[in-house]
Amino acid sequence: MVDQLCSACGNNTFAKGKLGNGYTSVTPVEKLLGSSPLILTFCKKCGEVVSIKVQNPDKF
Repeated sequence: MVDQLCSACGNNTFAKGKLGNGYTSVTPVEKLLGSSPLILTFCKKCGEVVSIKVQNPDKF
């Protein structure tokens, strides 16, 4: 993330991670099939999450 500071600690370095192993994936409310992992962007110093994004929104 360019030119962004963490609101919790002021750090400017971020990392991305994926949350989605079958149990933590986002699934459509009224469908039985289809899911997508979540992509989290977080501060590398304190761990504050600055962004949560659905990896494959087209599955909804």
